[in-house]
Parts: sequence; structure tokens; C-alpha cells
Amino acid sequence: MRILLSNDDGYFAPGLEHLAAVLKPRAEVTVVAPERDRSGASNSLTLDRPLSVRRASNGFLFVNGTPTDCVHLAVTGLLDDLPDMVISGINLGANMGDDTIYSGTVAAATEGFLLGVPSVAISLASKTAAHFETAAAVALEVLDRHQERSAGPWLLNVNVPDVPQAMLQGYRITRLGRRHKAEDVVRMQTPRGETVYWVGAAGPAADSAEGTDFHAVVNNFVSVTPLQIDLTNRDQMAGVAAWLDRRPA
Repeated sequence: MRILLSNDDGYFAPGLEHLAAVLKPRAEVTVVAPERDRSGASNSLTLDRPLSVRRASNGFLFVNGTPTDCVHLAVTGLLDDLPDMVISGINLGANMGDDTIYSGTVAAATEGFLLGVPSVAISLASKTAAHFETAAAVALEVLDRHQERSAGPWLLNVNVPDVPQAMLQGYRITRLGRRHKAEDVVRMQTPRGETVYWVGAAGPAADSAEGTDFHAVVNNFVSVTPLQIDLTNRDQMAGVAAWLDRRPA
């Protein structure tokens, strides 16, 4: 079993180290991760400059690019053999609801999926990072299920409550919830008198009803959301067609 690991927190992130340590006894693990924190990079590819790959003292490979770059390079030529699975994480912080659009963690897994490899994004749903070992144990269980019964290429978004493993209530298959709009930007002055801006924090959950990823995690369930790439809004196709038909000649 060959597993490609990546993330968006950087090759030095403790979540990635936990994940690699727990998987290495069970699989041939290769780590290809960004050289720095690329949170929020989404599915961006670097097309305006060449990319370099270097090896850290612990054997991890790191790239001066995005999470998507890392997986794309690895699968399309960097590695001698294709991985059997791509796992991205363990992210420090949740990737639920609208987060998945921006998340570099989810993007790395998405790239694996687009290239035909079963892929998982796994996140620890807190900022305190008290229990990376719980998320690592969940990753092992996902691996076990995949080896027992592979369902073909799939893309899973997994969010793990930051609690001891014994406190987990089980697994829930969930849909993505929704957040309120983001908080306002933070305006600051530099020592030179220039105005600069920090992007505001993500808003709280707007849709956290039962069945959502938000609801599962707050109740100490591991949230597993199968994702798809097709963004087509089929419900609006007929309406847009009718609107176009009314254009003046």
C-alpha cells in the first residue's frame, strides 16, 4: 500500500508528523508538502514560475508551491509509482461547510481525486490541537476500511472533534453545512503610515442542523462528507435557458 501525504500547513506541521508516524508501520508513505503555511490556497496551481522540490532532514519532501502543486507534481511524475491513496492533513482547524471552497487541505485531496486516486482530507476541528492522536487514529480506521472494501476513487472530507479518542461517539455521514458571512476585514496602520488589511475570520455556522458536518462535530462524532467536483446547478438550468430565450434580437 502506497500513500501520498500532503497538507496546507507546511511540511513542518505537527499534524503531518503525527499522520506520517502512525501510517508508516502500515504502508509505504511519501510526504510531499508545501515549504510554508499555504492555508486558504484552495485549488491553485503555480503556472508563472518553476517549482523546486527539496528534502528535509526527516525525509519529507517540500515544494515552494501550493498544496495542489504538491499532489500534482507527485502523481504526474515526481514519484516512481502512483500512490494507492492520497491523505491530506492533519489540518489544524476545521474544514467544514464553506471552508471546503478555500481550504488547501481539501484542495490537496481534491487534486488526488481528479488524478484518479482515492483521497481523504482530514482536519482536527479546533485551534488548540490537544488531540492530534485522535485524528491520526481516525485516519488509520479510514485506511483499514479502504483496504477491506475499496469503493473506487472517492473524495472524503473528514473532520474530527478535538477530544480523546474514548470520547468519540462514532462516525456520521454528513452534508456540508453553511457559515454566516465572514467577519469584516481588520484595518491596520504600518509603522510607515500605510493602511493594510487582514482578511476577517470565518463566520459562525448558519446551517448547523442535524445531518451537517457542524452538528456531527459539536456532538463529538467524526464527520465524513463525500465531496464531488461538479458545480453545475441543475435546478437553475431551465430558468437560465428561459432567461436567455428572452434576449432581444
